[in-house]
Amino acid sequence: MHRDGVDYVLVLLINRTNIASGMTSVHDLEGSALGDFTLTTPLDAALVDDTRVMHGVTPVEPLDPEEPGFRDVLVVTFRRA
Repeated sequence: MHRDGVDYVLVLLINRTNIASGMTSVHDLEGSALGDFTLTTPLDAALVDDTRVMHGVTPVEPLDPEEPGFRDVLVVTFRRA
């Protein structure tokens, strides 16, 4: 779990291939779990209020270890001027 030190964090899934896991979890600032989800379809997105919660993602594991597995995401951070 971590915070990025900004106001908001946008995580946009570009693609995921041959992987299991990659589950995102969100916790309050005291560490209590608020929920979890997995971005599974391209353009699935999460917008996190980084001032109010912590977030993290589990490591991805290849479904077929003989083939490459990856999770491509675009992460955009927002900070008030």
